[in-house]
Amino acid sequence: MPPVPAFIRSNPKLAFFALLAVAASGFGQTFFIAIFGGAIREEFDLSNSWYGATYSGATLLSALVLLGAGTLVDKWPLRRVAALGVLLLGVGCLTVALASSAWMLLPGFFLLRFAGQGFMTHMGMTTAGRYFTANRGRVIALAALGFPIAEALLPTSGSLLIQSSGWRSVWIIAAIVLLALVLPGLLWLAGNAGNETAGTVPENPEASGDFTRAQVLRDRGFYLLLPAALMTPFVVTAVLFHQGAIAAERGWSMAMLAGAFGGYAAGHLLALFFAGSLVDRFGAQRSLPLALTPMIAALVLLALCEQPWVPYVYLAMIGIAQAGTGTAGSALWPERYGSSHLGAIRAVSQACMVFSTAASPLLVGLLLDRGLNVLAVALLLAGIVTASCLLNIAAPVSHRQRHALAHARD
Repeated sequence: MPPVPAFIRSNPKLAFFALLAVAASGFGQTFFIAIFGGAIREEFDLSNSWYGATYSGATLLSALVLLGAGTLVDKWPLRRVAALGVLLLGVGCLTVALASSAWMLLPGFFLLRFAGQGFMTHMGMTTAGRYFTANRGRVIALAALGFPIAEALLPTSGSLLIQSSGWRSVWIIAAIVLLALVLPGLLWLAGNAGNETAGTVPENPEASGDFTRAQVLRDRGFYLLLPAALMTPFVVTAVLFHQGAIAAERGWSMAMLAGAFGGYAAGHLLALFFAGSLVDRFGAQRSLPLALTPMIAALVLLALCEQPWVPYVYLAMIGIAQAGTGTAGSALWPERYGSSHLGAIRAVSQACMVFSTAASPLLVGLLLDRGLNVLAVALLLAGIVTASCLLNIAAPVSHRQRHALAHARD
């Protein structure tokens, strides 16, 4: 049996709980749901605009609900939170599978987006941030490995099953996997975490001076840091959603883009192996602008170059940025505000993230429809990311962060 890595040795079960929760969120992520678009629109005779509006509406509603439901991670034992998340995600899969009319897609998409993209991701990342301190960055990076694992497995296997047995059967299989495999696994890995009588609460809220959500919302630094934490999902969703329009303007084939996405996944995966150490060494707040640098370079490259090799390089750089910013952004809130109310605090940032992923494709689409070319759009996005880095740098480092960083270097 291989030895347990040192950075998770204090609680390996909770580290792998976070990894499994994030991987299971893939059933509610756009990269999986998108493979059903053609089959569902054909089944219910839907236009692209109606289908897109249904999906965006469900996504926005899930962000609103997450603001309240995200606090359950602070109040309930982890086993109960895990059961709620998996059961809702499983019901979402079955709702879509058994939909008899187009209107049934709205509650189905809502449950998938809320429980998958929202709640399961929130639960996994909150667990990684709350129960680990000295090696928080590396544990969060381990949890974030769930994203590329799901990206590698779910769309490919789902597409093959759609061809062989139809799109409805895939959602039924997804529900079975969640209820028969993921749920028991999460319940076992959770153990007694979150149960105060088991002595697993990581810190004493009164003694530690941890922030409540109300205090965070009154902190000017939060609003300086939030844009940088949101930039990667904002930009990645917009660029990937409109990849067809970008390719058409630049004369890149879809086969070329398919190969380039391999570079994106590889960059994302490989960067996760050093992103956690970077955060643990320099702190999340200082690491976040550095992690956004490859994205700025990628957007400038996309704007100024049209050669056939560009998709491979710029998508790989975006994948690297996604790994770094995902790790730093998730570690930022417990580093700055403590972990006692982390669920409530992360619910705000997670809801804002969901809003951003719903808004960015629409905003970029409007710009393209108004005649802006890829050069202008890419440079505009690069400017927005740069501005978010400057705001991040302007945010003061708290006393808690200075103390933790000094302790990490000792």
